Amino acid sequence: MAIERHIEAFLESMAAERGAARNTIVAYQADLADFAATCAARGANPAQADAGLVADYLAGLAGQGLSARTQARRLSSLRQFQRFLLREGQRTDDPTALSVGPRLPATLPRFLSEAEVDALLATAATIPGAPGRVARAGLEILYGSGMRVSELLALPASALSTDAILLLIKGKGGRERIVPLSAVARDAASALRAAHPKGARFLFPGRSRGTAMTRQGFALLLKRVALQAEIDPARLSPHVLRHSFASHLLARGADLRSLQKLLGHADISTTQIYTHILAERLQRLVETHHPLARFVPAKPPGD
Repeated sequence: MAIERHIEAFLESMAAERGAARNTIVAYQADLADFAATCAARGANPAQADAGLVADYLAGLAGQGLSARTQARRLSSLRQFQRFLLREGQRTDDPTALSVGPRLPATLPRFLSEAEVDALLATAATIPGAPGRVARAGLEILYGSGMRVSELLALPASALSTDAILLLIKGKGGRERIVPLSAVARDAASALRAAHPKGARFLFPGRSRGTAMTRQGFALLLKRVALQAEIDPARLSPHVLRHSFASHLLARGADLRSLQKLLGHADISTTQIYTHILAERLQRLVETHHPLARFVPAKPPGD
């Protein structure tokens, strides 16, 4: 079918030009397949869908009881696909241009306290063998640099092998950025590398020497560390460590622009999910240093 070729071309474009991750590509494919099925039931071609069909489709998602986030993701996938067709000259309009997604509930990033991170690091250091080396190096690097887990697991075996305090990594969309490296993180990486199987290509090797550790395998190891540290494992994930890195930096005086660069966000609006931390810090700053905040009114006469 022609739509299959259009979808395939769109997915190839997302992978090649924007560096979309495999999970992202799979999600786009599933979302567009759902829209294509709806169009087929009406005898319509998704590549030529009009605004009315798009509106009916979105209303149907709400009628199915899908969450606001799922509805918003489906609309985003459909919008990007239709705009791809527009850019490629496959159509002359964008039927999603006036579509409005559902209002998403405001959510704050989940992060651990500094004491909880310390407990995780201390616990990882007590785990014997390869699991302990992987857990310690992973925790030190993720929390110390704010890397994404995909960036961490893609590190080559030679990464962190020098005394350099900065590391150049390639993130989403092929964008490069520099992240800091602590001496502790370099030491943990060195201990991990010293125990590598011969011919390992990645700093965090998988079951076979030529592959990297899977995200699932690393996440399961983190859950084990959390349990031993007496922290609810449901509260810990690689992304929670990234949020913890960002939140603790802001709480200790970092600014949003610097944090944006460290996290590799293309747009400052993405970094602004942490503004609640910034607001709390500024409030403490005013309470501590502003003269009126320290002013205690005198008791009126007779009291």
